[in-house]
Amino acid sequence: MADPYFFGYGSLVNLATHDFPNPRPARLKGWRRAWRHTDLRPVAFLTAIPDAESEIEGMIAHVPRNDWNALDEREWAYDRVSATQSITHPLTHEVEIAVYAVPNHKHSEPSEMHPLLLSYIDVVIQGYLRAFGPEGADRFFATTDGWDAPILNDRHEPRYQRHQKLTDLESNFVDTRLQSVSAKLIQAT
Repeated sequence: MADPYFFGYGSLVNLATHDFPNPRPARLKGWRRAWRHTDLRPVAFLTAIPDAESEIEGMIAHVPRNDWNALDEREWAYDRVSATQSITHPLTHEVEIAVYAVPNHKHSEPSEMHPLLLSYIDVVIQGYLRAFGPEGADRFFATTDGWDAPILNDRHEPRYQRHQKLTDLESNFVDTRLQSVSAKLIQAT
């Protein structure tokens, strides 16, 4: 029987946000990341969307005892999609890998009513910096759509439940890259 793994491409890349065992860098072919809003959540989040021409980096990790409950609960606004054949990874034993994605008909563009959270972006970029270095974090920006969405600056009072404290270098990296994509930050009230 194949070992169950998931492929994370956002906050799950940041190993400080979970304790799933055996995390490993991996690549998902045929998908791209996008910032999207779903009526199931008040703010916008990342989702993976099919794109035959794209490939994204992320992390795979083991789901012990095939117990998907904790991960399904964490990713409750997403569908779990089998992606084993689309993932390049370093494991040598048989695995079954799933990716979480919001179905296309259930998401829309972010808006001022449903913005991205800077505290969420911080967590994701911190994970990419630690797993893939600055070049990998830059590839994250390049392979993610929706940077024209409004971003709520909640860094000083984080609304994202798994927020992390960034170093000054990490914060500066995020801020510089957001400026380079002409991101629109709005202040929390």
